[in-house]
Amino acid sequence: MTNLRKEIAELIGLSLSWETSDVTYEVLDSVKEEGYTRQLISYVSDEDKVSAYLLLPDHLDNNPAILINHQHNREHHLGKSEVCGLSGNPLQAFGPVLARKGFVVLAPDSICFEERRPDPTVEGFDFWQHFHEMTYRVITGEILMKKVMTDAMNGISLLAGLTFVDTERIGTLGHSYGGNTVLFLTALDERISFACASGSACTYEYRMKHGTGIELASVIPNFHGKYDIDDLVKLTAPRKLFLVSSNEDKYSMDAPEIVKKAVGRYDDLGVPENLEHKRYPGGHALTEERFGDIIDWVVRNC
Repeated sequence: MTNLRKEIAELIGLSLSWETSDVTYEVLDSVKEEGYTRQLISYVSDEDKVSAYLLLPDHLDNNPAILINHQHNREHHLGKSEVCGLSGNPLQAFGPVLARKGFVVLAPDSICFEERRPDPTVEGFDFWQHFHEMTYRVITGEILMKKVMTDAMNGISLLAGLTFVDTERIGTLGHSYGGNTVLFLTALDERISFACASGSACTYEYRMKHGTGIELASVIPNFHGKYDIDDLVKLTAPRKLFLVSSNEDKYSMDAPEIVKKAVGRYDDLGVPENLEHKRYPGGHALTEERFGDIIDWVVRNC
């Protein structure tokens, strides 16, 4: 598995040298909420400034921590604010719930979203900026996934560097685009001990056979044919992973097959219970039931 992890990292263009990373941040604003404090922070990742919210529980001492990756949903004006309950869909607001349960929460804007756009005032779907972020990298020999992963790994480094965080209990969570980030990140970054990916477990093979779109960061030359999403899940073992899918969601349609292919790796390591999958009725969007189950799973498995 070490060789597989190295091969995928090299294909993306990553050096897995996160163990030496030191990410510092600047606090731009601080607001006291019930049970936690929400700080607006910024930090540098790959010579680029990231805007994020850091949610700090009232009691800080050896806390679990979690990196929450926001969704896409053709809403580039939303990012960190949605998962922190300040805008958008309340069923994306995992941050405040987990902060009140004692988790240190980091919720950054992914590149092309919310404050990480040339014009943050544009509402809705800002396709061309996102498209350019991918194509400009391709013609210079890089890919967007490298940037997304570098930023996410630096987020994990930031959390790991906080003196009040238990570095053995750092996790990550995301739905849709955020869930896809979780799958790649958890496979490559072994510092993560638990992860939940919702609405995102769908193989390249299925997408290509059924005309399902591939998000721009997931356009990785020469990935399919050598690897697929089940390989990412295998690389997560023996760590804890919760896959959330639904029977009418084209973006998680073949999640059961992914689990069947990957569970043998968990069996070999003697921890089949660490790979959990729950299939729900309905479409892609989160429901109250799924939201509650995700929160419960994270709390139980941190």
